[in-house]
Amino acid sequence: ECDRYIEMIDAAAARSEKYNPEKFFGPNNIVERYPEFAELIDHPRHIGFMHDVYGELLKLHISQFFMRPRDTSRNKWHPDGARALPYSVFSPVLPIQIKVAYWLTDLPDPDMGNFVYMPGSHKGQYFDFYDTHEEIPGEKVICPKRGTMTLMHCSTWHRVAPNNTDIVRKNIFLAYCPSWVCEADRHQCDPDWLATLNREQRIIMRSYNSGYARTKPAASEFPLFLDRETGSDRDYGVWPEHVALHRRKRMTTVEKFELASS
Repeated sequence: ECDRYIEMIDAAAARSEKYNPEKFFGPNNIVERYPEFAELIDHPRHIGFMHDVYGELLKLHISQFFMRPRDTSRNKWHPDGARALPYSVFSPVLPIQIKVAYWLTDLPDPDMGNFVYMPGSHKGQYFDFYDTHEEIPGEKVICPKRGTMTLMHCSTWHRVAPNNTDIVRKNIFLAYCPSWVCEADRHQCDPDWLATLNREQRIIMRSYNSGYARTKPAASEFPLFLDRETGSDRDYGVWPEHVALHRRKRMTTVEKFELASS
């Protein structure tokens, strides 16, 4: 499957006038811009993790692929998401955004364009090395094997190492969030493209004419998924039957875990 995704990336890059094989290339909104990637919107390898956290208001925040050839440039230390007022101000425990990464090339050594992060940094809103490239004590360099999938809390401080090799780092990023957080790589989707998606993919894209629909989606969009344990579309014994399904709070898997452990 890695080979297939690499072929898709190479073909998509070849179609772009902005692609230069000697430079970093990282287009956004790849699921719509290159429709062959739309299968990733609700890919079963990762979508369950996202639904466990965001439940019925799950949304795709951004989709990207990266091609990082030999290049001495480096991405500075930063978190994802809002900077002036970080997400963690409002949600100090749960991430408001989670990034899924599929690593399609072996990166066995540092300085191959690796992802570098500071463990535990998602718990703090300040970082002395923000907007620098500095190597710092305690940082971790990810050296993933081809085919590895990783998940990242959006508030984790991270940077990208230079690629000093002739191996082009290729990977796919998809980030998810609650539907009421603004999307990062689009305003609205092409209706003709949306019509090609399955029901769950279309809902997860959250392309609405009304801004408030991101907070209160239409009744037709519930349930997004059935409960994996019970197959139910609702939490029983919580709401009177006269309350419509789309107006009911439904517990996330994370909430259920917390309740079971309390």
